[in-house]
Amino acid sequence: MEFTPILTVATKEFRDRIRNRWVLAVALVFTVFSLVIAYFGSAQQGVVGFRSIEVTIASLVSLVIYLIPLIALLLGFDAIVGERERGSLGLLLSLPITRLELLLGKYLGLALALSLSTLAGFGMVAVLLWRHMNTRALFHYAGFMFSSVLLGLAFLSLAVLLSVLARERTRASGMAIAAWFFFVLVFDLVLLGVLVATGGQFASDAFAWLLLLNPADVFRILNVFSLEDVRTLYGLSSVVPASLGNPITMGAVMLGWIVLPLALANWRFKP
Repeated sequence: MEFTPILTVATKEFRDRIRNRWVLAVALVFTVFSLVIAYFGSAQQGVVGFRSIEVTIASLVSLVIYLIPLIALLLGFDAIVGERERGSLGLLLSLPITRLELLLGKYLGLALALSLSTLAGFGMVAVLLWRHMNTRALFHYAGFMFSSVLLGLAFLSLAVLLSVLARERTRASGMAIAAWFFFVLVFDLVLLGVLVATGGQFASDAFAWLLLLNPADVFRILNVFSLEDVRTLYGLSSVVPASLGNPITMGAVMLGWIVLPLALANWRFKP
């Protein structure tokens, strides 16, 4: 494997997203939503304005779980199948580039665009609110931003895998939307239903470990357990052991969600 072809493909993918202003649009979306949540997230309690980093992160976690997976899946679902439908995949593979190099180049270019838009959007909020944050608050907010990037990269890996598996763009887009519904909406509802049906007997270590099968839940645990007030607000401390909420452990699990789908995509992409 050579890095020059990977870098060439990644650069092209990133420049395409910059050229069509995709990065700017997503960054603005993150900035606007984050500012609205930071200032008006407590309006239902009759309070307007920035309150604390704990309340802000608790509100932003819900936003990120819905928004970033959807953006990542829509960004990467046609990475490979789109080239196949346009008839350019065969031309690319006829060049001195391997399938793995092409796959990694596509992923890295899209990952850079997604990461830049995420950091720019949430970073702008930090710049605008820095007067309301002390060093501790900025540290936790930086951790939130980094975990948001990891969440996006995990779902981008899933999108690339779906793009390899699908034979048509329409089917790939349908699979991407289905994946979003499953991981963001259906998965937790199923676990909650089992928890209620068993009268809470399922609320053991088994329930906590099942949460690791969903990168959105890994992201939630990673941020919930970083702040005591947020952990109490979400009520996960009663079902998730504190040892499982270790940031290093959750970070490793999230890295697994990034690497494993890419490995499967590489295995399936082989001729």
